[in-house]
Amino acid sequence: MSPLWLYLGLFLFFVSFAYENVALQKPTYQQNRWTGASVALTQASNAVDGLKSNLSELGGQCVISANEKTATWWVNLTEILSIHHLRIYYRTENEPWGSDNWFTTDFLGFAVYISNTTDTLEGTLCFKDEDFNVTTIPPVINITCPMHGQYVIYYNDRLSWTHCSNISRCQYAYNDLCELEVYGCLFPGVYGANCSVPCTNPNCRYCHIETGACQGCKPGYQGHRCELECYDGKYGDVCGKECGNCADLSYCNHVNGTCLTGCEAGYQGELCQEECDDNYFGLNCKERCNETCIGCNRKTGVCENGCQRGWKGSYCHEECDNRRFGGNCREQCGSCLNLEQCHHINGTCMDGCDRGYQGVYCTEECYYNYYGVNCKERCNDRCIGFNRETGACENGCQPGWKGIYCHEVCENKMFGENCTKPCGHCLHLEQCHHINGTCMNGCDRGYKGVNCTDECDDNYFGVNCLESCNETCKGCNRKTGVCENGCQAGWKGIYCHEVCNAGYYGKGCLQECSMFCKTSRDCHHVSGYCKHGCKSGWQGKDCLEVSSTDKQSFYIAVCFICGSLLLNGFFVAYILMLRKSRRSESKKFTPDLTTANTIARNNDRNGSEVDGEYQELVEIGQR
Repeated sequence: MSPLWLYLGLFLFFVSFAYENVALQKPTYQQNRWTGASVALTQASNAVDGLKSNLSELGGQCVISANEKTATWWVNLTEILSIHHLRIYYRTENEPWGSDNWFTTDFLGFAVYISNTTDTLEGTLCFKDEDFNVTTIPPVINITCPMHGQYVIYYNDRLSWTHCSNISRCQYAYNDLCELEVYGCLFPGVYGANCSVPCTNPNCRYCHIETGACQGCKPGYQGHRCELECYDGKYGDVCGKECGNCADLSYCNHVNGTCLTGCEAGYQGELCQEECDDNYFGLNCKERCNETCIGCNRKTGVCENGCQRGWKGSYCHEECDNRRFGGNCREQCGSCLNLEQCHHINGTCMDGCDRGYQGVYCTEECYYNYYGVNCKERCNDRCIGFNRETGACENGCQPGWKGIYCHEVCENKMFGENCTKPCGHCLHLEQCHHINGTCMNGCDRGYKGVNCTDECDDNYFGVNCLESCNETCKGCNRKTGVCENGCQAGWKGIYCHEVCNAGYYGKGCLQECSMFCKTSRDCHHVSGYCKHGCKSGWQGKDCLEVSSTDKQSFYIAVCFICGSLLLNGFFVAYILMLRKSRRSESKKFTPDLTTANTIARNNDRNGSEVDGEYQELVEIGQR
């Protein structure tokens, strides 16, 4: 061994008695533990147990890691302490150390970090091997590292490392440490060879372990000499922590961050970093949220997530109204009595239901044939389609009934559905049965049938058509029996019950009996036949035939009468033509014909013969 290593070893030997091994028995961690042996033989704590007499795999004093590309091990000093130097004892398997020892390559390229966390990126590099090789790397290495920190981290990798000449021996990184000693002061704020000198500034948390120069301030202080308190809402180590939600940040303790005047609304705790517990809000979380609130705002108490069923408002202190209930007052109340507000939570109608509805929530319409408040009233059975609120028969009534409740029978001689059918001709024009229209006391004169709507059959009349018309009648009146169309031949009277007067017979008794009946004009009232025969010279049933002995004289008389009638006709025609001729001459001379016309009319009225009239007209013309 060279004299340089000897002098260095002696120096460290004496120094080691001045500083304590602050890593002894402290918490440890290793990455990728080798599982080929028991935990006791390979665990991370073996590197700080103070034992280093057996540096082999099965000695139980070393850390043994698996074959991996990265290797990490660290020790937690439990607080930030002043560190002077480190000493590392490698695993040698108790074999001579040198290039022939297989384990010399395991540690090439390693690094040591001092950090306040377990993250190497947040720590300070204490040492990085860039020069050792299999012949120069020692089995025990001392590293001077005057720093402060809580974690000492050993790290190695083979991700891109190429300093090893034998790649097969250097393909994996290991943390096979048999002991890692960290020498420094057991307490912060001191320095010197025996850690007995306080740091020069009282606000200095830790200083250089050799010179005493301040290297870190106590919590709450900053500046080159730690002479300044934290400000702008900062506190703690290196003034790196933010004060909580203090009521006034100027009263945030610069050391521990406590809020001296309490917390702003919505926060609690000494540091005012804790939000109010559920259902509490306001300054220092002293106010309680409304119980009907679902998650109130921890600052204002506003119910941001809504209200329990039946409540509304920003603070859920108002019951549902406007006939609403339930969650967020979104549900519509049923038809409560007088349309009152239902129960704001469950929607029940506390005073019962309004007209036409039933049930706890008054949302069910009345059952058929029931209506009114709570559906307690029964509808009239004669209703067709009733109103569930009023009981009114909206779609009309059963046949025979009327009124809005169908409680009135048909009247005014009407019956049937909606009282729209007229009664028949009941006796004395009485009301028929209101449902089926039957005439309970029979029919009036001239009608028959159950409903008295059928007229009497021919030749019947009177009440219920029980009377027969006179056989001599030609169609009698069905009410009175009067023979309206006249009588059979030979009869007369309104009922055709009287025979023709003496001397008359036949239809309407208008024909006269023959004058040639034996008893003049004494014939049968129907046929006109002479009852007692004919006068002399006549024969036949109606005595209008001349007897055979008198036929010749009869025919002569008839010829004479016909000739006389013919001559009279010619004579009348002549007179009419003569009068027409005289009227045309009267335009030149108009005689006074008043007297003549008067005489002519009088003669005509008195039945004067034609010859006399003709004579009078001749005399007038001669004038």
